Amino acid sequence: MALVQPDRCREVARNKPVPVSDLFSEGRARCEKMSACVSRVPGKNGTVAPARFAQSRKRSWLCAGGFVIHLPNVNNEAQLTLFDLLAPQHGVHKGPSSSHPSVPPPSMPAPPPSPPVPPRQPQPPQPAPPPLVLSPTPPDTGDDAPQILFERSHRARNYRLTLRRDGVAVATIPARGSEREARRFVNEHLDWLRRARARQRRRPRGAEIWTPGTHVLWRGSLRAIERAGDAPADRPAVLLGAERFRVARLDGDLRATLEAHFQRRARVELPARTWQLASETGVPVREVTVRNQRTRWGSCSSSGVISLNWRLVQTPDSVRDYIIYHELMHLKEMNHSPRFWARVGEVCPGWRDAERWLKENGSLLGL
Repeated sequence: MALVQPDRCREVARNKPVPVSDLFSEGRARCEKMSACVSRVPGKNGTVAPARFAQSRKRSWLCAGGFVIHLPNVNNEAQLTLFDLLAPQHGVHKGPSSSHPSVPPPSMPAPPPSPPVPPRQPQPPQPAPPPLVLSPTPPDTGDDAPQILFERSHRARNYRLTLRRDGVAVATIPARGSEREARRFVNEHLDWLRRARARQRRRPRGAEIWTPGTHVLWRGSLRAIERAGDAPADRPAVLLGAERFRVARLDGDLRATLEAHFQRRARVELPARTWQLASETGVPVREVTVRNQRTRWGSCSSSGVISLNWRLVQTPDSVRDYIIYHELMHLKEMNHSPRFWARVGEVCPGWRDAERWLKENGSLLGL
């Protein structure tokens, strides 16, 4: 046996034969100190072959370095003798013996079963807190002491005080605002609120229930609802000026029936007039819709869609045209800058009179 040196290992790894005489130069003593495993494959011409050659002939590997050593003129019995010298002592590969019989470990008592966990019941959604109805500080002692409805809005950025059509004042609190600041804001604007209430009381109000004889705003004028005397008894009708409207019956409230007639007229007249004015002004319009808007007379989008309130058929023609011009000019200027109002003045010189009429008479239509 001989120790394979590292430099020799590199030569063996390159499949170069190495003379055995060079390997025996280190002596038998060094070889006995190493844990080497000798292959039973007989050597050829006294060379050391790589382990992969020995593996192809017989499954035997050298444990030290991964090489098989072939010894010249050594028979199988001598190899077995050398192999036995390096064999481990008896019992090395056996488990340690014990003089005590194996005793199984004592079994631990099983823990008591945990009580079953009841399924979690889904929590019902919490209702949104109702808006606070508070009186500003200090409260007024007059008959028109304003009651303020405080509402929080996540979209609002500033405190705001508005007066609804039903006479209720609403104070809007922004998302990061506080009720204390809202109270202070309301107290600072109590004078404005009183003036707004006074203006609201002076505005004309339309009748809530429409019956024959009730005055209704139609085509810009207050006209009384009259019975159509020539209508047959089974097909009653009413007159508003020179226009005739069929109704189901003459007793009771006629408002829902007449407003349905007004909306049908609006869906025919308003788009046709819008297309006509758009052609005259050269403004491209993609679509015209008629809606039941409660807070505005019209609106438009940057995509060319104009929406109009059906109640415009109850206003004068000049006011109706002003609203249409207003929305058409918004398709050129999406703002209310001086340049926008200059464009409105070019196409509708009497727009100020139309604005004044809407402010004075819009309450007759609920706006």
